[in-house]
Amino acid sequence: MKAITVTEPGDADGASAAGYSLRDLPDPQIAPDQVLVEVRAAGVNPPGSGPGNGDIPGWDVAGVVVATGADVEGFVVGDEVYACARSTYAERAAIAARDVAHKPAGLSFAEAAAVPLAGLTALQALRAAGTGEGDVVVVHDAAGGVGHFAVQIARALGAERVLGTAAEADHEFLRELGAEPVQQVPEPVDVALDLQGGAATESAVEEVKDPARAVSTAAGGERIAERGGRFLAPRPDAGDLRWLADLADQGRLRVNLHRELPLAEVADAHRLIESGLVRGKVVLTP
Repeated sequence: MKAITVTEPGDADGASAAGYSLRDLPDPQIAPDQVLVEVRAAGVNPPGSGPGNGDIPGWDVAGVVVATGADVEGFVVGDEVYACARSTYAERAAIAARDVAHKPAGLSFAEAAAVPLAGLTALQALRAAGTGEGDVVVVHDAAGGVGHFAVQIARALGAERVLGTAAEADHEFLRELGAEPVQQVPEPVDVALDLQGGAATESAVEEVKDPARAVSTAAGGERIAERGGRFLAPRPDAGDLRWLADLADQGRLRVNLHRELPLAEVADAHRLIESGLVRGKVVLTP
């Protein structure tokens, strides 16, 4: 199979400090509890903790099951699936069945591959903040990959109003998603999500009535805990992926694909992500 490997040490799933190589590698061998997925698309995410030299990067995948381990139940060859899993910048990926969900029927493979990590981050952060009926929510970096999902998921969880910060050029996009663009939060809100880091981490705690309902998922966001807020690192969760799939199939989760690039152009994809100018998500296709 064709796969991307990291050829220089970096700090991310394809960080600016890392180089890449498109190589021919053997298909992965699956364990009894895994499925082998033919990758149709892989989502691209900002720098974070990632692979070492020689490893395959990537976190998000949508594709078709081509083999199942002896202990796998609930999936058969031919199923269209998606997942948050490692080593997805390849033509095939071996994934623990517990982390896999059936792909939303109404989404293309490219759209589905954009959802897992960003969608899980948004959903789990909003739940951690106790988002519910009647809440007013502010989302910092609301036009980005996680942010544009967070706006819609907050609505689905019952939020009465969603405020969003973003570049002025993205304000109409936020309105289309159901958010009110703001530069500053005019009065205390119920829930604040910091997806941006920096000054937004500090301001998130000041914007909420209860500091415990300010949640950061941003790099460096751990310091929010010093002021009573919460830092959240997303985790793979097939149940949450099923919830997101249901939302998408109800027509209540729009996936904005900023760009779709071939796998060989992975470096360009990450440069685009790192530019900070992406509206929604970038995906790679083998």
